[in-house]
Amino acid sequence: MKRFLVGTVINSLALWLVTLIIPAIKISPWGGEETWNLVVSFVLVGMIFGLVTAIIAPVIKVLAFPLYILTFGLISVVINGAMLLLVAWISSSFEADLFSIDGATLSGVDSAAFGWAILGALVMSVSTFLARAAFKAMRLL
Repeated sequence: MKRFLVGTVINSLALWLVTLIIPAIKISPWGGEETWNLVVSFVLVGMIFGLVTAIIAPVIKVLAFPLYILTFGLISVVINGAMLLLVAWISSSFEADLFSIDGATLSGVDSAAFGWAILGALVMSVSTFLARAAFKAMRLL
């Protein structure tokens, strides 16, 4: 349970960094316009991202194993971008614009949206790697 909570905090901080760096990825406050509502939005989307990466990503990685070998692991960037798009789609069931990527709608995804998602996944991967290393150094994880 502690590991899930720390992972949610790390994912939430990484999502905050992604929304600061990439202008096409946005999170809007859930339930109001106050700061706490925005914090709840980041935590909620961080929890969704943690669940998606814990449940769905391993299945996709096993199925895409031949592609991992052919591309020397570079397909993981594309898979992580697709996972970020999936999180945007799942979070839209809570509120229409809770977590959005420009060009990604319920009816389809533009190629630009997929590019933004891949860029967001790269930023999230680097930031979660650094945050997990820091949390392990502090013996919190």
